[in-house]
Amino acid sequence: MTTKASARVCDTDVLIVGGGPVGLALALDLAYRGVDFLVVDASDGVVAHPKVSNVGPRSMELFRRWGLAGRIRAAGWPGDHPLDVAWVTAVGGHEIHRLRFGTADSRPLPSYTPEPEHACPQHWLAPLLAREVGVHGSGAGSPLRRRCRLDGFVQDDDGVTATATDLRDASRLTVRARYLVACDGASSPVRKATGVPAPDLYATRVFRNILFRAPGLRERLGARNALVYFLTQPPALRFPLRSIDGRELYRLTVGVDAGTAEEGGGGDPLAMVRSAIAFDTPLEVLSDNVWHLTHRIAGRFRLGRVLLAGDAAHTLSPSGGFGMNTGIVDAADLGWKLAAELAGWAGPRLLDAYDTERRPVAEHSLEEANVNLQRTMGRELPKEILLDSPEGERARAALAAAMERGGVRREFEAPDVHFGFRYDSPLIVRDGTGADDECWRTAAVPGARAPHAWLGEGVSTLDLFGRAFRLMCFTGQAPAGAPGPDGRASTAAEGALEDAFARRRVPLETFHCQNPAVGALYGSPYVLVRPDGHVAWRGARPPADPGALADTVRGGVT
Repeated sequence: MTTKASARVCDTDVLIVGGGPVGLALALDLAYRGVDFLVVDASDGVVAHPKVSNVGPRSMELFRRWGLAGRIRAAGWPGDHPLDVAWVTAVGGHEIHRLRFGTADSRPLPSYTPEPEHACPQHWLAPLLAREVGVHGSGAGSPLRRRCRLDGFVQDDDGVTATATDLRDASRLTVRARYLVACDGASSPVRKATGVPAPDLYATRVFRNILFRAPGLRERLGARNALVYFLTQPPALRFPLRSIDGRELYRLTVGVDAGTAEEGGGGDPLAMVRSAIAFDTPLEVLSDNVWHLTHRIAGRFRLGRVLLAGDAAHTLSPSGGFGMNTGIVDAADLGWKLAAELAGWAGPRLLDAYDTERRPVAEHSLEEANVNLQRTMGRELPKEILLDSPEGERARAALAAAMERGGVRREFEAPDVHFGFRYDSPLIVRDGTGADDECWRTAAVPGARAPHAWLGEGVSTLDLFGRAFRLMCFTGQAPAGAPGPDGRASTAAEGALEDAFARRRVPLETFHCQNPAVGALYGSPYVLVRPDGHVAWRGARPPADPGALADTVRGGVT
């Protein structure tokens, strides 16, 4: 029986349910904005079977904002390990096709981002994020409560009252929060409690992930090392065998849709791993997990003061690596909107725009990932590719040519998916200048992520965005007026916009850029960038009605 002495009560602005990568990313964004939060997570935080290995480039840009990109890159992935993807009859056997991506140390930096994707498996990433979230505690302790299970919640007009159990001592916790955000995974008890449906969009598939240690494999493979090996031994072995830590830890994915040994899905894990490697090498199976691949999008991402993010809002195939990264960008979109609501400057449509903006991105990512999955599932793999003969060489060459024609590279190099989405919501001002035909790489397009360009050694335009709206001015003149935050002065028209934002308590900073290359990239003399780094408005001159613009981008008139 729970005694009165064992019950605790706490207040917070945002209660985050779930301490995975998305929940912790939201916590980091809220901490960056000075918002009080509490994360409750039923697990102990130990990742014994890492499921996520690559942090995508847009996620890396956000971790740069939160001060963690450098630590992720230093987490342990060897800088000299190839990032290639290879299709093989077996690891160390016949190689059919290879996509070469260099190494973390040798690959060139893309022109469109300061933070390319990086391999950081979940058992490295999770504790790194948790440590950073934990330092934001007050006198009451860490805002991350592990082994704390949410039992239920009720919401009213002013907030959410949740009850939880500390699984270490069975004590009860009551949390009063202004908002609750569910980051509690694909099965999301919070989503189910709200009654929001998440129907299957495609058939569920069943897989096994076999985690194993092979301490001599990297050295034995030498120049044939890769980050990902796609096996070509159907039916079960047509999925990836992946290097997890770049040293001795690997994960083999096995298809088990029928769940029988005859079809390869029910075999002994050590035997499955041995059949995936062409030569004898020391092996140790560490774990063997069955998981269900679902394709779902919740019917609503917001129900009053309860919001869904990450897998609680959408689940998709890991093919392409969009899942966790879609969730982390959810957190970036939601964080500034919650901060605005709590600070009192949000309009009535701001928080509803979270669903409006993120749902199409989730839908597109799901479809792109499913195309990648179907490419792998539907690939014809003739038995001749296994032959060690001229006939086998011809069969492998023909298969490699078919892969190249089929666009296999898109699964592993898809910047348009990571960066190319554009928000279309009441918060975005469309200017009728043909933005639909413009590319995110070469213009500041309304609704799209503002482009990256180098302003100086190690300083990106992206480093200007985050805490406030940012008015980017590319006027090429020295305006007269009061000095702005960047040391330059503002014109009267710019001052009117700054005043309109200030009267509504909406944070705005102005930056005058005299770099003609950056101005040419952005393409408009004036570009207004939101706190999440997306373009809200652009114009050839300051807005004729600055108050109307301020009201639009903050979500309407209160």
